Amino acid sequence: MSAVSPTPKKVVLAYSGGLDTSIILKWLQVEYGCEVVTFTADLGQGEELEPARKKAEMLGVRDIYIEDLREEFVRDFVFPMFRANALYEGQYLLGTSIARPLISKRLVEIAAETGADAISHGATGKGNDQVRFELSAYALNPEIKVIAPWRTWDLGSRTRLIEFAEQHQIPIARDKRNEAPFSVDANLLHTSSEGKALEDPAIAAEEYVFQRTVAPEDAPDTPEIIEVSFERGDAVAINGEAMSPATILTRLNEYGGRHGIGRLDFVENRFVGMKSRGIYETPGGTILLEAHRGIEQITLDSGSGHLKDSLMPRYAELIYNGFWFSPEREMLQAAIDKSQEHVTGTVRLKLYKGSVSCIGRWSDHTLYSEAHVTFEEDMGAYDQSDAQGFIQLNALRLKLLAARARRNGG
Repeated sequence: MSAVSPTPKKVVLAYSGGLDTSIILKWLQVEYGCEVVTFTADLGQGEELEPARKKAEMLGVRDIYIEDLREEFVRDFVFPMFRANALYEGQYLLGTSIARPLISKRLVEIAAETGADAISHGATGKGNDQVRFELSAYALNPEIKVIAPWRTWDLGSRTRLIEFAEQHQIPIARDKRNEAPFSVDANLLHTSSEGKALEDPAIAAEEYVFQRTVAPEDAPDTPEIIEVSFERGDAVAINGEAMSPATILTRLNEYGGRHGIGRLDFVENRFVGMKSRGIYETPGGTILLEAHRGIEQITLDSGSGHLKDSLMPRYAELIYNGFWFSPEREMLQAAIDKSQEHVTGTVRLKLYKGSVSCIGRWSDHTLYSEAHVTFEEDMGAYDQSDAQGFIQLNALRLKLLAARARRNGG
């Protein structure tokens, strides 16, 4: 039995329609005799969601929520994160991490709407997602009950799962009778592949693992030039065409996928303590990061920019570990958003053979002054003799240290 007490009467389940969550659905019904409400989110994973509805109906579910959350996902979660240029451990663009708080938010909201007293998810007891789902849920409703079947049931093997499915007439796709070579999580920001054939970090991933990007060597031999425009740190247009947040990311994914941009083979440190190897594809996000950093180069002053860069690793770690709805993340977000007030303008990018590079940027809010940096006559914009005093003041501490070292023979 689950550790949840008392026995739940109604549970909202994060439901994909796949075998594992279908088994969880039936297990909740059998184990607790409770009503189950299913929630399936369209976050841009690229799968048809109506089969999830039909399967939930077949399993006796009356309240079925299937929601298109792509715009909310990009507008309220992805874009705020990209204002920070967030990278976990210097490389990972947090595609899975940033989706979990939105799913948890809707689970808790649907529980309130339907009078459910518990929520449930299909994350395993070894991964980060269980932490992300549950920390978010408790932050939004401290009284909510959470059922995590993978931590409590006795269906610990693929064989036992298949037996349970057959016992309860849950349809099993043929390829599910053999374990998949790896597992995949996808949304509009990225795809993540891990496990099984990918577990040995010494062995390169086969090309069939990649789903959104062509191999860089097979990408077009001619570079493609695009322009991305920003307002207050968020992308608002591509090549001068205004678009919604989700449409922008979708279009950038198309550009990036075509040019083999955004592949990452990464061994990361999970919050639960172990290392894991993942193969990530974030084509649009990789372009967006380069573009955002490009426009910041001319619109952020050095003090703000350097402070923001120093805050970024902590901010990224909070998202990775599941603390999106924490006060410290919100505090950092307020500082980051303040820095973006003048991050408005346009960036020109070159896409070529797996790479994206900024080749031009301009803004009405620019801090770049050609008059001050020119190697030609600056017409008095900068008095170079001022640098002598600046250097002497900054050298004073170093001179004193060197003098002491000489006195003491150091």
